[in-house]
Amino acid sequence: MQKKSLNVKQEQILAEWNLAKDHLRGCELWQFEQRETIITQGALLDRLLFVLSGKAKVCTLADNGKNLVLAYYISEGIIGDMEFAMRKDEAETTMVALSDFQCIALPILPNEAYLRQNSLFMNTMAQGLAEKLQLSSENFLSAAFYPGKQRLCDYILQSAYKNFFSDNLTDVAATIGMSYRHMFRLLNDLITTGVLTKVGNGYEILQPDQLQHFAKGYL
Repeated sequence: MQKKSLNVKQEQILAEWNLAKDHLRGCELWQFEQRETIITQGALLDRLLFVLSGKAKVCTLADNGKNLVLAYYISEGIIGDMEFAMRKDEAETTMVALSDFQCIALPILPNEAYLRQNSLFMNTMAQGLAEKLQLSSENFLSAAFYPGKQRLCDYILQSAYKNFFSDNLTDVAATIGMSYRHMFRLLNDLITTGVLTKVGNGYEILQPDQLQHFAKGYL
């Protein structure tokens, strides 16, 4: 992870969250590489992270030691909003970059009074939390009732960045509720039909419309 000072354009992003830069202290630009951990479940979380670019997956550690990807991915919005709303200083989840990832890191302690007294900011943050909850509910229904191929295609669409899918396939299988062998057969079927192609440590999406078609249940 690299830390830099904010430029003028990045400072202006904060205004979109109804935050005046003159009232904020200690903001930095944080940059993560693909597969780098952004926050770790149970570790100190003393900053709000405002996403600028890239995509990250949200995981929780299961009792069997496997990472289960929760029902949403981060490509915009705030990381740490749930903990901030609950007044907790430990991360509830682990987040891992699926691509190069940039965010604005805003220290909570020196800015907390301003943030909590800023009703416009708090309302905007609450809307983002509601959207995450809705997406989580939709994906819970998907995991419970949809066929395996539909679940896999939906997972690929959600986690892909710029039409490229790269993830820990063992974790993927556990998250969508199927055996690794069965998931691998489905991936090979998507390659055979020309929807995906294997590139390095991931898969390029050649036919995003067809993948979307499968994700909607038209198998």
